[in-house]
Amino acid sequence: MLKNSFSRREFVKQNSLIGLGAIALSATPAFFANCSGNTPAIMGGHPIRTRSWPGWPVWNPETDEKQFLEVLRSGVWSRAKVVSEFEHRWAEVVGTKRCLAVINGTNALIASMVSLGIGGGDEVIVPPYTFVATVLAVIQTGAIPVFADIDLDTCQIDPETIEKKINSRTKAILPVHILGIPADMERIMAIAKKHNLFVIEDACQGWLATINDKKVGSFGDAGCFSFQTSKNLTMGEGGAIVSDNEEFMDRCYSYHNYGHAFGTLAGTIGTGAVILGTKLRMAEYQAIIGLAQLERLDEQTSKRNKNASYLRDELGKIPGIKPAVLNKYVTRSADHIFSFRYDKTQFEGLSRANFQKALIAEGIPCSSGYNPLNKMEFIANAFKTKNFMKMYPAQILDYKKYMEENQCPVNDRLCEEAVWIQQNILLGEKEDMDDIISAIERIRKNASEIAKMETLLQRIQSQHYDLRY
Repeated sequence: MLKNSFSRREFVKQNSLIGLGAIALSATPAFFANCSGNTPAIMGGHPIRTRSWPGWPVWNPETDEKQFLEVLRSGVWSRAKVVSEFEHRWAEVVGTKRCLAVINGTNALIASMVSLGIGGGDEVIVPPYTFVATVLAVIQTGAIPVFADIDLDTCQIDPETIEKKINSRTKAILPVHILGIPADMERIMAIAKKHNLFVIEDACQGWLATINDKKVGSFGDAGCFSFQTSKNLTMGEGGAIVSDNEEFMDRCYSYHNYGHAFGTLAGTIGTGAVILGTKLRMAEYQAIIGLAQLERLDEQTSKRNKNASYLRDELGKIPGIKPAVLNKYVTRSADHIFSFRYDKTQFEGLSRANFQKALIAEGIPCSSGYNPLNKMEFIANAFKTKNFMKMYPAQILDYKKYMEENQCPVNDRLCEEAVWIQQNILLGEKEDMDDIISAIERIRKNASEIAKMETLLQRIQSQHYDLRY
């Protein structure tokens, strides 16, 4: 016997792998073909795109750095006149009487709800298709989030499902203008008025978006914005509350400054804190970054709008690709995320995960977006905390029952089908959008071969694991 001969098991394993590899070669001849023409990049072809995409955030040293350095060199870094200037400008842009700048969008939501008296024993109706911060903010007040399902075409909370969720414990509706697409605020406000509910708009992805030419964030009792790094208007971190209600805004101001008396809440001289509060003050150097970014927000938004509209029209012609819809009441979208639904049945059964891999291989960054928020464990764990168990009877904290009552099947489907393209991509030119379209068309044309290749590679991997021992 040869010294280095294979064992019988190793011989079977190697020959099985060789056999499967031979099948892969015959089933997908393009895999090792000349890397040119219409061969998908994931199968060895040249990527549609090799150039870089527009970077983010945008910083212009010539126009931005002088004023930024002036703030740094002033030695006044805590909240002062620059923050006040940003607040004035942002209220003017949104079309509200007041604006309060805070440290982030999450705390803008918390401060708004606390200042409206929302807390333990209350319920707040929320959509399941949003960033986790929306629901965490509700729970931080001591209230319970109640999920209303979404509209599949727009990805926004469905007003029809909102009214079905209202009961005696409902205190507020928290619509989210997710993806930068406005929710149906006119119908939501009518429902809120009918049932005497507060409305807090999560406009953290909705800068400059409008409904019949009225800015999102200006419809409800409060509008909340985020200026985190990925956002269309960024300071790195930051947020804002807007409203026309002077007394409410005074309460928010006091809350964000340790509860110290302010405006209509002012007590006697030296009173100090008059309500429970915390510290959410924005720094001067954050505000000056925001003012610099604000100068180009309208132009950037117009460019995103133009490119997103082009993509919606062109991608909508490809079977299996369904871009998110803007309803007739939307007069402007923020287009923070370009989202479309992917139907694998129109792509020869190619899974969404492998479609995304193929798209990324072509040089088109993408992701799958949100998972079902209503099914995440943090809600169950919140129900187990000491505070929640003291605030609510056991039947309210019955998580199994809660889950049964908060199923959102439309949202589940969207989470399985959605594909996202981020906002900085929309700052490219028309030929850049054409790259996205061409990449998807290439993948669809070769979907059968890509699907076979992925299936065979999975079989090879599975065979390898099965024969390892």
